Amino acid sequence: MKKLVMIGNGMAGIRTIEEILKLAPEQFKITIFGKEPYPNYNRIKLSNILQGDTSFEEIIMNPLDWYQENHIQLYTGEAVTTIDVEAKHVISDQGRVVEFDELIIATGSKSFILPIPGADKHGVTGFRDIQDCEMMIKSSENDKKAVVIGGGLLGLEAARGLLNLGMQVDVVHLMPDLMERQLDSIASSMLKAELESQGMNFLMEKETVEILGDERVTGLRFKDGSEIEAGLVVMAIGIKSNVKIAKNSGIYVNRGIVVNDFMETSIPHIYAVGECAEHREIVYGLVAPLYEQGKVLAHKICGLPVDPYKGSVTGTQLKVAGIDLYSAGEIVEDSSTKAIKVQNEFDGVYKKILIRDQNIVGVVLYGDTKDSTKLFRMLTKKEDVSGMTSVSLLQSETGEGGSGDVASMPNDELVCGCNGVTKGEIVEAIHKQGLTTLDQVSHCTNAGRSCGRCKPLVSQILAHTLGDQFDAAAAAKTSICGCTTLSREEVVAEIKAKSLTTVKEVMNVLGWNNEEGCTKCRPAINYYLGMIYKDEYKDDRDSRLVNEKIHANIQKDGTYSVVPRMYGGVTTAADLKKIAEVADKYDVPLVKLTGGQRIALFGVKKEDLPNVWADLDMPSGYAYGKTLRTVKTCVGAQFCRYGTQDSMALGIALEKKFERLDTPHKVKMGVSACPRNCSEAGIKDIGFVGIDGGWEIYVGGNGGVDLRPADLLYTVKTEEEVMEITGAYLQYYRETANYLERTSKWLERKGLDHVKEVLANAETRKALNERMDETLKKYNDPWTEAIQNEEIKDQYYAKHTIKVGE
Repeated sequence: MKKLVMIGNGMAGIRTIEEILKLAPEQFKITIFGKEPYPNYNRIKLSNILQGDTSFEEIIMNPLDWYQENHIQLYTGEAVTTIDVEAKHVISDQGRVVEFDELIIATGSKSFILPIPGADKHGVTGFRDIQDCEMMIKSSENDKKAVVIGGGLLGLEAARGLLNLGMQVDVVHLMPDLMERQLDSIASSMLKAELESQGMNFLMEKETVEILGDERVTGLRFKDGSEIEAGLVVMAIGIKSNVKIAKNSGIYVNRGIVVNDFMETSIPHIYAVGECAEHREIVYGLVAPLYEQGKVLAHKICGLPVDPYKGSVTGTQLKVAGIDLYSAGEIVEDSSTKAIKVQNEFDGVYKKILIRDQNIVGVVLYGDTKDSTKLFRMLTKKEDVSGMTSVSLLQSETGEGGSGDVASMPNDELVCGCNGVTKGEIVEAIHKQGLTTLDQVSHCTNAGRSCGRCKPLVSQILAHTLGDQFDAAAAAKTSICGCTTLSREEVVAEIKAKSLTTVKEVMNVLGWNNEEGCTKCRPAINYYLGMIYKDEYKDDRDSRLVNEKIHANIQKDGTYSVVPRMYGGVTTAADLKKIAEVADKYDVPLVKLTGGQRIALFGVKKEDLPNVWADLDMPSGYAYGKTLRTVKTCVGAQFCRYGTQDSMALGIALEKKFERLDTPHKVKMGVSACPRNCSEAGIKDIGFVGIDGGWEIYVGGNGGVDLRPADLLYTVKTEEEVMEITGAYLQYYRETANYLERTSKWLERKGLDHVKEVLANAETRKALNERMDETLKKYNDPWTEAIQNEEIKDQYYAKHTIKVGE
């Protein structure tokens, strides 16, 4: 098997790997290095995170299980520093050496930061990855004044997100028009007026010459001498290809890594794809061309015939706060072009088509982009528009007429520009795979998987293709994955109605189109079965996500972390001694305090895990599980002069009762003895704050990227009431949430008032707590079982070596 190494773990590179796996799944042993500590995620949707429309977990495109299932060795948080082109190996910043037969460089790009004084101050950031998002979100907690430099597509999306975070936002732009590369002056002025009405302030034709402040930014100075205040500066003025590793390795580099029409660099067997690659003097920044490159490269690297990549004509779509924009080709008329223009100021719609020699050469659409697919096809195919009227040119094929218009679309018409999916490919997948829902089409073809704006058109194609068999309600619903058309509610109802008791049985009886299921549906079914059958259900360990299967968090170097339980963050000298002795005995490279008031041992080999836990003789902290992780406490009334309640005692009682409980997603709690809130109860899934004469119970809080303050659920007088409300709340969450839905999202979906109404009924609370107590009976410490069971040790933790020739 040939060795394929890829440097970079982003969208373009992983799409190339997906294509390779489709073409020749057994041809390569694949190793991927990713500088970021995450699996592949959808960068197009970073603005959605900033705007508060989605969570980071929802934009992960290839979870860790995907790499494992495809036997890909992934090193996250590890950058390659050296390519030895002669010896054909790479060396990482961890000193890891990996040989290759074929090497793909997919290092992407970074934000272009203006080379001006002060650009390195704290509070200055680009907008390229999740860390940039996190930085902006954290800044919004303390600073209320933000400046975005750059009035292009990315800058405006960043500005809208910062407005959503409650910041005042100035957008500084060097040119007289916003998005001047995509929009003409009329469309630009309409966009500017709309965004101003939403609260953005624009400083046009301003050149930033200095960022002010000591260590941290306090403002900007412009070339004309004027200044403005700012606590956060976002530079969104373009990208710069990451070419350092290629340049240092002797690979020919210009603006990007120069490649030919098959994505080959100047060194044989080394390729480049994505935003780091320069093809025919163009570095593409939109995802559609990068996926086209990936498809060509996959065929080339697998030794299969393929047409050369000749470059891409791109169309740009933008949607900021409900404003639809589309632009492709030329945008400014000249003496050789004729323009068709339609402007409806009342409805906020503007359309312009530029025609030269009876061919469409440019399109600008504002407010109504339904014509974009048809016009883009006519532009790219250079269709002769002689004899067509302005009305027929601007009459949408995909408008209200629906299937009749879809019928006239040619099969090779591009439907999903992001992923390069045509109508013909969608129709073929529907017929061959028996697809009936939008989710399934997206899963099978990738259409709609990136920005999602083509989904209405994909839905129309689905309706047209299925004809009388099309069920609009069924097609629109969200199935739990692409293996089935059934939603979460339907799966749960069918399990109950048909008394289905195993994951395999659920998939067989309910007609899964993939008999083995996938990494999305198998853990979900396993959870729903456990939730329904309480203490009767035997957990299907192999259906769990990888960390839960091993009962440890896998680290980027393939080792695992060990986190013993410390109830309420309280420990003893004896337990600390045991941890120290284990760390010494197994040469643990890192012992670290966690944010959940525990001690973690990092870098433990998989085969050592059972012995480590046997020596520790402590319960698992479930730092890897979809369950109660930690209950963080302050020292409380026992020691603190401000404490009004015994927070440690309550925290320990809560943790001991609900530990190991399977929940749809991880759950964290915090208990503070007074409103000073030292345990951060206000951003926990469930938080408890001691007050004079009782406790306040807060729910739906969340830290991290999707920061959300918790809502006050109830104020109660006794710890017994705390336990009763908590049990009922958790059980209601368990029974009604989608798998992998955090309490914050679930609470927003269900509504705080609704949850309060449910829990207000004493009989309902009693019934929920009875089901909770019945469920809690089944749990045992997983490591106690693993240590005593040779079969488990052999299957999940033993190191098996096969010697060739024996």
